[in-house]
This record gives sequence, C-alpha cells and structure tokens, in this order.
Amino acid sequence: MTQPKFVPTLPQDQVRDAYQLEQPRPWLADRPADFRADARRSGPGFGTQGPDQGYALRLARRFEGKLELAEGESFDDVSAAGVAVALRRAALFGRAPVSADLELAFSLFGCRSGAPADLVEWRTAHSRGLSHHPAEAHQLASPVPESTLRLRPDDVGGRLSSWRALVGVG
Repeated sequence: MTQPKFVPTLPQDQVRDAYQLEQPRPWLADRPADFRADARRSGPGFGTQGPDQGYALRLARRFEGKLELAEGESFDDVSAAGVAVALRRAALFGRAPVSADLELAFSLFGCRSGAPADLVEWRTAHSRGLSHHPAEAHQLASPVPESTLRLRPDDVGGRLSSWRALVGVG
C-alpha cells in the first residue's frame, strides 16, 4: 500500500520499486547429461535407451504358460531374449514397451505358433542361460533388422519360413 508524503517514515520502511525479473532465455539441451532424442548412443554396454523399460519384464510374465517352449527350455531364458527384442522395438518408436512388442519378439523366436524346427533348435541353443547374462541377451537382439522391428506382430508369424532374414542371422 502506498504511503502519503506527509507521514514521516524511516528509509527502510519506504516502499521500494518492484523487482523486475529478466525474461527467461530459451532452454537448450546443451549440457553433457541432457537427453537428446536424436543422439542415441550405441555400442557395448549402452543397451537400448527408452522410457520405462522395466515394464517389459512385467508384460513378459503375462506370456508365462502361453508360449510353446522346447524340451529343457526355460521360460526365463526365452523371456530374456524376447524382452531384449521388445525393448529395441519400443525404443525405435520412442515409447515404453507394450504387449505388442513382446508378441512380436516371441513370434520372431517361434514361441507363439508352429515354428520351423531349425528355428526352435537355434532359439534353444542361443537362449540358454540368457536370464543370467543380460549382455548376451542384448547381443542376441542387436542383429534383428529395423525392418523386422517395424512389422506388426501378426505379420511375423506368416514370414517364419525365412526366419534367418527376420532375426538377422547369417
């Protein structure tokens, strides 16, 4: 409230001018730790960056008992391989993992419907122990081509006759 001029006041009690804040400058992601969507890091130890990746593990549990596993195959090992592929697919689209990502991954490895025998042999040999070795799960998912990751989960099942091209194996 303003003070009349005829009222005696001490200097510290007088009304001061309003403090003007400067207009904020535009924000740029230029600090070393800032996330830049266009600058994905890759290579050993970097994995696949994306939001809320732990949710893929919860989604994978929904498939327990629904997958066709070979004799002696562990759900945890096959799940680790599927989660690695699902995380690559989710990060490709810039979102958290969803059930369709895991459907595609499990279809790709022949766990959802009648898969060729050589795919089942390959999967059994390469998924053994993956639940204990996340780096190896990442190596298994790395060669899967981006064109395969962009497919719809329903489209993968019909293309399993050429599974080597889909998985990115020799």
